Amino acid sequence: MSINAASPLVQLQQVNITFDQRQVLKNIDLSIMPNEIVALIGPNGAGKSTLIKILLGIEKAPSGKVIYQPRLKLAYVPQKFHPSTSLPLRVKDLLSLEFCDPAYKKNIIRDTGIEGLQDYNLHRLSGGERQRVLLARALLRQPQLLVLDEPMQGLDIQSEEELYTYVRTLPERLGCSVLMVSHDLQWVMQGTKRVICLNHHICCTGTPENIQQHPEYVAIFGQRVPYQHHHDHCIHGDHAEPCDHLPHPHIHPEVEPK
Repeated sequence: MSINAASPLVQLQQVNITFDQRQVLKNIDLSIMPNEIVALIGPNGAGKSTLIKILLGIEKAPSGKVIYQPRLKLAYVPQKFHPSTSLPLRVKDLLSLEFCDPAYKKNIIRDTGIEGLQDYNLHRLSGGERQRVLLARALLRQPQLLVLDEPMQGLDIQSEEELYTYVRTLPERLGCSVLMVSHDLQWVMQGTKRVICLNHHICCTGTPENIQQHPEYVAIFGQRVPYQHHHDHCIHGDHAEPCDHLPHPHIHPEVEPK
C-alpha cells in the first residue's frame, strides 16, 4: 500500500513516561517523514531505547499519542540478539520466515553480503555477521520505516563504512525511511540531514550543523565533530551523497574461522 509522501510516517505527541518515580521521557514531540534518515543521539540512560519501544508499539506511554500512517510497515534491528545455542536455526531458516518476492529477497541477501552465510547456525555467527543477517531480515519485510538500534556493533571498520553507505541509500533504493540510534557522532554529523538529541526530553533537533552549535548538545558531547573525508562518501554542502567514482554499495562478509 502506498504512503502519503506529504504526511509523517509516525508522530509522537506529548509523550511522557515514568519508571519508579523517575521521568524517563518528558513531553516528546517528534515525527519521521517518508524517505528521510534521522539520527537519534543522546547520553547513556537518556531514554533512547524507551522512545524506540514506544515508537514501535512494544511499550505504551501512559500519556501522549503515537499516530501512524494507515498500514504502516515497520521493521527493527535490535542492538543485541543472542539466539539460544540449543536452537538449531540457520540463517536461511530465519530469512524464510519473511515472505516476499524471490528476486527482491535475492537482491537483499546480495546487498547485505550474507550469501555465504545461509547454512550457518545463528549462534555460530560473529557479532557483525549477525547484525547483517538481522538487517537483511528487517528489509525483507519491505518496511516504510526501518529502526536501527546501534547496528554497527561488532563490525570491523571496513564493514562498518560499507554498512553506513548502504543504509544511506535505502530511502532512494527501497523507499524506506531510517531512524538510527547511534553513538557514532562522526557518521551522525556527516551521514544524516536531521538529528534528534535526546536527554529525557528533546534537547535540540535539526541539521547536524545547527545541532553542534546548540548549548545542550555542547554540554553533553563537548566540541564539534571535525570534518574528515571518508573514502566511501563525500559531503557536498547540505547533502550527503556517494562520490561518482565509488562502486555500487555492497557489504562484504567478514572472513572468520568457524
